[in-house]
Amino acid sequence: MPDPATVLKKLEKLCLSFPDTKLTITWGEPHFRVGEKIFAGYGEEQGEPKITFKLEKAHAAILVDADPRFSRAPYVGKHGWVSMDATRVDDWDELGDLILESYRLIAPKKSLAKLKTL
Repeated sequence: MPDPATVLKKLEKLCLSFPDTKLTITWGEPHFRVGEKIFAGYGEEQGEPKITFKLEKAHAAILVDADPRFSRAPYVGKHGWVSMDATRVDDWDELGDLILESYRLIAPKKSLAKLKTL
């Protein structure tokens, strides 16, 4: 099982690699924003470490139904937000693709244009 501090450090590096992003402490836990909008977060749900991000609603439904690492995020799951068990991250490329999808859904056009030039 990966160390939560190591997972958070890798998540931070991944999220802050996108244009116009920053780390904020929101509701007492680390969240990653593009501009002022959250696109990913890290925290605990019922004592378990979770990584939370937004996906297209259909994609979120498929993951939640097919993979036990994923669940609907509390309060915002109906909008496509998913929680992933942070102790079960074994493929950082997979997680990177999911976080990128969230970033693309949340980021303003100006930030997305910078992403295309990277």
